[in-house]
Amino acid sequence: MKKEHDKKLTRRTFLKTAGVAAASLAVSGCNGISEEFLQSHFREMGPDEINQTRERLEKQYKKKYGRTFHLGTEPADPGILFGYGLDLSRCIGCRRCVYACVHENNQSRMPQIQWIRVLRFKNGSRNFEESDHYYDAGMVPKEGYYTIPIQCQQCENPPCVKVCPTGATWKEPDGIVVVDYNWCIGCRYCMAACPYWARHFNFATPHVPADKLNTNLHYLGNRPRMRGVVEKCTFCIQRTRKGRYPACVEVCPVGARKFGNLLDENSEISMIIKTKRVFRLKADLNTQPKFYYFFSL
Repeated sequence: MKKEHDKKLTRRTFLKTAGVAAASLAVSGCNGISEEFLQSHFREMGPDEINQTRERLEKQYKKKYGRTFHLGTEPADPGILFGYGLDLSRCIGCRRCVYACVHENNQSRMPQIQWIRVLRFKNGSRNFEESDHYYDAGMVPKEGYYTIPIQCQQCENPPCVKVCPTGATWKEPDGIVVVDYNWCIGCRYCMAACPYWARHFNFATPHVPADKLNTNLHYLGNRPRMRGVVEKCTFCIQRTRKGRYPACVEVCPVGARKFGNLLDENSEISMIIKTKRVFRLKADLNTQPKFYYFFSL
């Protein structure tokens, strides 16, 4: 079966494509069509185009920020399906995970974007509408309260992927849901479809001070974003595909966060699922999150 873009170009599809291109160029203020605008979807790039794109972006970033960047394009390893565990009986709501994520993944400082949201509840309450998003993290833990951090649940059946009209977001073989920022048109359908508030739109050009930038990047992860695109947690793809833990796991002072390979029955995450009281947020929606909450105490 031929892919949609391989089908014969009709007058209707040509006009539609031309209209999108013209609008994009008008918004960007370009005098011509750039190489970046014309680049292929990442999943359709061959090795040569991937290397050319990587080299072009590294030069672009060095010119803009005055620093040397390494842009990785590591693919998913066979035999790995990443899963995440969070021990709610240990989490103290200190938000160190939030700040580590911001630094590691080059999230905008102004306007501020954070991929991890920590909610505080009164003991006995399970109503998300009554949770506190803006509590004082300098006073934790607080008696009579508990916290639930929420981020992308890396769904096995992600509704955000289904609604994307350009195929800019998809689920990788290792389970990470990613975004090709160059193909995102900013329609925000994915944000409306996500039941976990996990996607974030850049209404303005993201700003990260040059000296605060993490220069170790992945094309599908923490590379600098542009205005008008959606971004999200990728389980720190630039780290985890090199055998490292996500930044939020490493920084947690109480060891509440766990990460590993769901296909390895002896991995820590697999043992947690087998032996602990686990649950997944909004499991009734059949999104099948690979993010598991549990209690160890």
